[in-house]
Amino acid sequence: MPDASAGDAPAKRSYHVEALAKGLRLLGLFSEQRPSMKLSDMAAETGVPLPTAFRLAATLVTEGFLEQLPNGAYRPAPQVLTLGFSALRGLDLVQLAEGPLRRLADATSQTVNLGTLSDDYVLYLIRLRNNDLVTANIQVGSRLPAVGTSIGKMLLSGLDDTELERRLTEKSFSGATGPNAIRSLDGLRDALSGIREQGHVVQDEELAYGLRSVAAPITDATGSVVAAANVAVPAREFPMERLLGEMCQPLKDACREISRLLGGR
Repeated sequence: MPDASAGDAPAKRSYHVEALAKGLRLLGLFSEQRPSMKLSDMAAETGVPLPTAFRLAATLVTEGFLEQLPNGAYRPAPQVLTLGFSALRGLDLVQLAEGPLRRLADATSQTVNLGTLSDDYVLYLIRLRNNDLVTANIQVGSRLPAVGTSIGKMLLSGLDDTELERRLTEKSFSGATGPNAIRSLDGLRDALSGIREQGHVVQDEELAYGLRSVAAPITDATGSVVAAANVAVPAREFPMERLLGEMCQPLKDACREISRLLGGR
């Protein structure tokens, strides 16, 4: 009997369930900017036939992940929020960071956030809102364009050019609406230079008009930046000098405390 060659080895079995993947892609369409969608738009966005989109949406409604509005459009149902919030709360990072960040929020009387990178977005894991900010609809589980946020820029600054180009597209720069929004990868590279050395980064009315923030990194036992936290303030009350003078050092102290809890320095 001849020996089996490598080419004769059976193909690796795929465990990909396409129907489930399509349903998850439907759920992934919703955002703060698009809280509800018509079925025809959902089908077009995901590239699935309209009858298939209808069956997927009907199943998600039955399981409590979508609900249908009187006008026929769909939006995420409470089951999505419950699932996402429960999962996020179970992260060690969130549990360890909540105390230091809550003390920071109490000391500054400003809004404090914790986030990580999710593709080209920042995923918000903690939000302690103490002020009437422009982005008042952000909550735990929200995602915002990384290029327009101080947390996002801090986390992106740790990526090399190859990873930046892989992660970011032209669409990545379309979500920020502030007057100082970064509009290109070249502009982002300029903004990212020197961030890791100074240990903080600001967002100056880039995400939205009237909003400023400063972010600092959180590291784990390996020295890797695993998350970032920021203090967000209304621009009308906080010129850049005041933001840095009053918020930067307390923020860095809180991030260092969280890093130590994670085994970092």
